[in-house]
Amino acid sequence: MNLKLHKPLCVFDLETTGTNVGKDRIVEICILKVNPDSSRESKTWRVNPEMPIPVSSSEIHGIYDEDIKDSPTFKEIAPKIVEMITGTDLGGFNSNRFDVPLLAEELLRAEFDFDLSKFKLVDAQTIFHKKEPRNLGAAYQFYCGKTLENAHSAEADVLATFEVLDAQVGKYDDISNEIAELSEFSTQNKFADLAGMIHYNAKNQEIFAFGKYKGQVVKEVFQKDLGYFGWLQNADFPLYTKKVFTKIQLSSKF
Repeated sequence: MNLKLHKPLCVFDLETTGTNVGKDRIVEICILKVNPDSSRESKTWRVNPEMPIPVSSSEIHGIYDEDIKDSPTFKEIAPKIVEMITGTDLGGFNSNRFDVPLLAEELLRAEFDFDLSKFKLVDAQTIFHKKEPRNLGAAYQFYCGKTLENAHSAEADVLATFEVLDAQVGKYDDISNEIAELSEFSTQNKFADLAGMIHYNAKNQEIFAFGKYKGQVVKEVFQKDLGYFGWLQNADFPLYTKKVFTKIQLSSKF
């Protein structure tokens, strides 16, 4: 082991109902406790979040309401989690921004104190991003072997971007040189709008990614609550998102 530990390190990961630290709940937690002598202990708990899991979240982690209906609540397993992490440091991937804050919320909600000052926090994602930059200059150096001069000048950036894209196609045998296939490969998440406020469910239906109808089919919501469509049109949403909502609302009449 390369790490030098002076006390145990608990590396953990959460699967949740969503990404809102204040409102969403844990549906699965795994903790790997690594001791200074390199011995390890791992525990995984499925958790009943006491709220419906949005379909959009279930499609990511594969945990549905039916899977956790008989699982303990977080409050029931909280004593075991507290026992496991007491006297340790905490680590994860994107943990400083998400997992640690959400775990703290859950513990406080379960009436267990969480004192951040008692832990050292190590986030592998932050180390990754600091040591291996993922900006255009880094890509230009990696794929083209060149230093990007005048970075953030629109002309320099666009020329470098084209060279990087062309070099990527030449470097990897398993990606196509056809634009349609490259478009599919480079799409991380498929949204109905550009802002990511309208997702698709497993049936390829548009669903809300926010608000009181989060996870519900947009067309069905408009059919039962037309006033909500009016509110969306007057709210501070991107124009393209409103355009998509309008298209769905018109189709909901038929």
